[in-house]
Amino acid sequence: MSLADELLADLEEAREDEDGLYPGGGGGESDGEHGENQADGGLEDIPEEMEVDYSGTESVTSIAKLRHSKPVMSGPVEADPEYRLIVAANNLTVEIDNELNIIHKFVRDKYSKRFPELESLVPNALDYIRTVKELGNNLEKCKNNETLQQILTNATIMVVSVTASTTQGTMLGDDELQRLEEACDMALELNQSKHRIYEYVESRMSFIAPNLSIIVGASTAAKIMGVAGGLTNLSKMPACNLMLLGAQRRTLSGFSSTSLLPHTGYIYHCDVVQSLPPDLRRKAARLVAAKCTLAARVDSFHESADGKVGYDLKEEIERKFDKWQEPPPVKQVKPLPAPLDGQRKKRGGRRYRKMKERLGLTEIRKHANRMTFAEIEDDAYQEDLGFSLGQLGKSGSGRVRQAQVNDSTKARISKSLQRTLQKQSMTYGGKSTVRDRSSGTSSSVAFTPLQGLEIVNPQAAEKKVAEANQKYFSNIAEFLKVKREKEDKVPPGSRK
Repeated sequence: MSLADELLADLEEAREDEDGLYPGGGGGESDGEHGENQADGGLEDIPEEMEVDYSGTESVTSIAKLRHSKPVMSGPVEADPEYRLIVAANNLTVEIDNELNIIHKFVRDKYSKRFPELESLVPNALDYIRTVKELGNNLEKCKNNETLQQILTNATIMVVSVTASTTQGTMLGDDELQRLEEACDMALELNQSKHRIYEYVESRMSFIAPNLSIIVGASTAAKIMGVAGGLTNLSKMPACNLMLLGAQRRTLSGFSSTSLLPHTGYIYHCDVVQSLPPDLRRKAARLVAAKCTLAARVDSFHESADGKVGYDLKEEIERKFDKWQEPPPVKQVKPLPAPLDGQRKKRGGRRYRKMKERLGLTEIRKHANRMTFAEIEDDAYQEDLGFSLGQLGKSGSGRVRQAQVNDSTKARISKSLQRTLQKQSMTYGGKSTVRDRSSGTSSSVAFTPLQGLEIVNPQAAEKKVAEANQKYFSNIAEFLKVKREKEDKVPPGSRK
């Protein structure tokens, strides 16, 4: 039932109600006279008791609702004749696109005789047709042509004008030129018809599928519905299939298909997806296809006629797009968290204490690890640059002193290391200014009254005493076998 039929039915019901108020000839008024007054449409016959006071009404839209009313749809949307017209119009636009491609190939093959390089300079079909119609046989029109400036960019016009001056093409005949102009006029008329169809479809899609039209636009929504075979079939389709609608290859009439993107349909080429960078478009097409599926299911059940669900879905899509394009957060250097392991149980006892003594730092290692502040250290080896001995050997006499046992840890050093250090501290030969740090005037030449000059060892006595001490009282001294008299023998196990 159309809107006009509903209005007529309402008027008939109102007339019957008024007839019930004035039954057959009552009140000194016949039915014929009442019918004439009702047909006149005057408001003077309404009794004063039925008049309503609208002085307290704020807005006129609350009492007069006919201006903004819309017919209520019931049942499947495919049953609506206007919907079938929209689908047919959408299919017609696809046929128009195929016709435009065929006309473009015809114009290209004909005009390549005059300007063969124009095809590579102007790849767009409609721009190529408009350029051919404007130039014709006279290629000098490229320079300072206002009409051509509305079709092509300034950089493209410059390249076309330079190429036209050096082209090897030949002039076209009058018949060929007339056929070209006829083909160009036909293509431009078809393009205008396609735009008029798009305008009609977009104006009516907001009534048939309001939520779907809000997300992808009325034109794309009409194309999707046309390919899917109706809004009901579209609502039953999963999002992965909806994204591929419109991906079928059209009749390209010999053109190369290398520029066509695989697995991309109407959703990929809509304005919502194309507004993003190229690396995000496929991901965005999957998201938009999922939301379009939800919107189509809402529209198929005639819910949310005001488009509230569509606005909510589109707002969610835009929020995700903004999230994808925002820069990554700055990495903050965070301290390591406290370890979760509790304090381990320490083992005590004599064995653990002895192990700590064996593994403890010796005094030599402590001196080697200690560094003097603000002092340049010498490398210990030429091969190991940067390796120094620290404060080892810098205090006292300048020698590496004999290792002492640490009283706190009782850490021991091996006997072989003790012997090595003892031998290094032993003094052989006479005095020298380097080893003994004595005066440089000391000499081993002595004056005697009998022989005059005599070479002597001034440290001979000191050396003899040092050797005796090392023999009996040094750290590496051992027990000596001494022969004892028989009377001095003592029973075993006892000591003097």
